[in-house]
Amino acid sequence: MSILRPLICFLFLCSLFTCQSTEQVAKPEDYTGPAFPFLLPEEKPDRPLSAALERNYDGYPAPQPQANELYSQFKYTELKGFDYNDHDGTISRRDPSKVIFDNNKYYVWYTYRNTPTSPQGADKSNDTIPSADWDLSDIWYATSSDGFTWEEQGVAIPRPPKPAVGWRSVTTTDILEWGGKYYLYYQGFMETSGKRGDDCPVAVSWAESPDGPWTPHSKVVIPNGKEGEWDQYSIHDPYPLVYKGKIYLYYKSDFNKKPNLVRMQGLAIADNPLGPFTKHPLNPVISSGHETTLFPFKTGIAALVIRDGNEHNTIQYAPDGVNFDIAAISSLLPNAGGPFIPDAFTNTKNGRGITWGISHFTNVTTWAQNHAALVRFDCDLSQDIHDPQMKAAHVYFKPETYYQQGLSQKQRERIAAENKSLLKE
Repeated sequence: MSILRPLICFLFLCSLFTCQSTEQVAKPEDYTGPAFPFLLPEEKPDRPLSAALERNYDGYPAPQPQANELYSQFKYTELKGFDYNDHDGTISRRDPSKVIFDNNKYYVWYTYRNTPTSPQGADKSNDTIPSADWDLSDIWYATSSDGFTWEEQGVAIPRPPKPAVGWRSVTTTDILEWGGKYYLYYQGFMETSGKRGDDCPVAVSWAESPDGPWTPHSKVVIPNGKEGEWDQYSIHDPYPLVYKGKIYLYYKSDFNKKPNLVRMQGLAIADNPLGPFTKHPLNPVISSGHETTLFPFKTGIAALVIRDGNEHNTIQYAPDGVNFDIAAISSLLPNAGGPFIPDAFTNTKNGRGITWGISHFTNVTTWAQNHAALVRFDCDLSQDIHDPQMKAAHVYFKPETYYQQGLSQKQRERIAAENKSLLKE
């Protein structure tokens, strides 16, 4: 009897499992309930959804761009106060820092090149002729009372004598306020850009005032990676924020082999502005993007991811500052955007977002006169405003804009050959 009872129980459970497994489970495509409603629900409806509709509710902060606080279009305004020598390519301003407000005015720092010629490529470059737009550059700064008209103040960080870090060029700076002092991080080029990657580890200078004088730390604070690592040749666009009581410094690196370079973003964290910085073990933390633009938003960090990679032209969000997901897809995102972020250094637990900043346009005229120009951008990526014009779903372009993206001569020759082959048949 003691053996029979467990056997009966086992057979009974097996029969139950067999009956359940043979029951027809309803498939989503067999759904016969009401159709999807005409008025788009603000919350995810309790009904089967296609992958696209699942993503619309689970993948974005809101089901429509108009209600998404991390979606915006971008508007651009030409800045007053900067001379570009008739745009002949000899003067360039690019890669602006974040904008800060101090001493009752706005401050911005940027890469400044003033050379006898426009960039001539690595093979033709020398001690006075630049190889690239950012070669043979110093870091300058300007101030403004309204963010539209600027007064250039001159050099902040000059190139140091060889062989100090940055002797060839100091570029792509960004600002940090910490402990009552100011820190400018920048790329220190140790060789001509284009000779072998862009050998430019991160250096830093500090000051008691945003007007300087700036004291160089004279040491590399974030070195290139080891041989074979993704950031072995370049650490670009150092971008510090104060987050979770620490300095979160984001950066970009170029890797892979030409002509198929890959650009991704990494993160290094420190308790002190002079280091040591520890690179995050999950690097790269953003899989796309050309320059690095981020800001505190709510409890996490948001990022503008432009140009390169599968996820270019997106605005992303990481609730922990590390694991980023796409929050919105937009267009005309600012190149090398340096936003005005009032809470960039407050260790906020509720980041308010951004509404404007400074970026740059590259190749303002022609490649023969290659140079960049600073420009103002405005947007609505803020919890504190709601600008319906910034939330438009798309931008209209005149036909001329599309025609400027016309076929190359090589592409026309390919099409002509295809047509010729078809006619023969």
